[in-house]
Amino acid sequence: MRYSELQAALAEFECFERISMAQLKERYRQLARRYHPDNGGGADPEKMRRVNEAYGILRDYFQEYRFDCSHAEFLEQYPEERLREQFAFDSLWGGHDPDV
Repeated sequence: MRYSELQAALAEFECFERISMAQLKERYRQLARRYHPDNGGGADPEKMRRVNEAYGILRDYFQEYRFDCSHAEFLEQYPEERLREQFAFDSLWGGHDPDV
């Protein structure tokens, strides 16, 4: 797979660079409901073919993705935890360090 193929697949799904597998599946369902030939009025078999091809590329990429479980990535995924770590034990906010 080339990066240009990944970018084209994301563009077909009208997605940003960050997307979860759950979001990808939901977006696929939305596009399939809109463009599937059995849909009737909104059917577009060519668009559905491109969506299926893009879904295959993205699904393959997700299966081979190596997840980053570093502390920095965890805080990126859960910004509320970053705030908790930063301010929870600050005396200004009424907290105290349980290790002290």
